[in-house]
Amino acid sequence: MNIVYNVMVFLHIVGAAMIIGIWIGNMKKPIVHPRQFDGAMTQLVTGIVMMGLIPALGKDANYFKLGIKFAIALAVAVLAFIGMRRFKKGEDVSKGLAHGVGGLALLNAAIATIWAA
Repeated sequence: MNIVYNVMVFLHIVGAAMIIGIWIGNMKKPIVHPRQFDGAMTQLVTGIVMMGLIPALGKDANYFKLGIKFAIALAVAVLAFIGMRRFKKGEDVSKGLAHGVGGLALLNAAIATIWAA
């Protein structure tokens, strides 16, 4: 069970890297790339799986913190979905939308690492 949890943590980090990396790489001309939506979905799914594995592994969890992270991840996924649809249609993606996706994902990573368990 520990191996499954550790794989989920790895994939969770990969999802964050997909969102934040594309955001930083396109900082001068902000866009929302479809891979950012993929990263957001990766984060949501792996986060939910990890929350389910916590009690099974006998780990202690701060569910208030995890609830906040889930709400932010959900917002990132919705914004990334909107941006992805606009990107695929060839429409302009607003800077606010692009920075919202990247900035909220970065905030979520900060909460995960800075907020003590």
